Amino acid sequence: MAAKLTDEQIKLLKEPQFAQLATLMPDGSPHVSPVWVDTDGEYVLVNTEEQRVKVRNMESDPRVAISVYDPAEPYTRVVNVRGRVVEITKDGATDHINDLAEQYMGKRPYPYLNPELSRLIVKIEPEQVSSG
Repeated sequence: MAAKLTDEQIKLLKEPQFAQLATLMPDGSPHVSPVWVDTDGEYVLVNTEEQRVKVRNMESDPRVAISVYDPAEPYTRVVNVRGRVVEITKDGATDHINDLAEQYMGKRPYPYLNPELSRLIVKIEPEQVSSG
């Protein structure tokens, strides 16, 4: 069952804070990746390249966890999400990484975009959400 993000959690997810995304390897062991994070207010959004290990993991097992915290207030401004990947799409992914680059780097377009590799937006439905 989906969990609803609070206004404060949405605010933190929209800030340029680094997140740690945990996926499950085929043998069940965890794989953790630092990622840029975003939200549409309902889902947590991650943008990545198609060939990444985390993509293969999420296609195989949609269960994920993601943790985001504000380094200035690491004990009080934190969001931890456990949920499921409900969509992986190329639609709008290049525009999305450009938006994230502007937010995180102050640069547009994303300077490391490789036109030979497809970008993806991963949509994560929160099932359990906690804050600090």
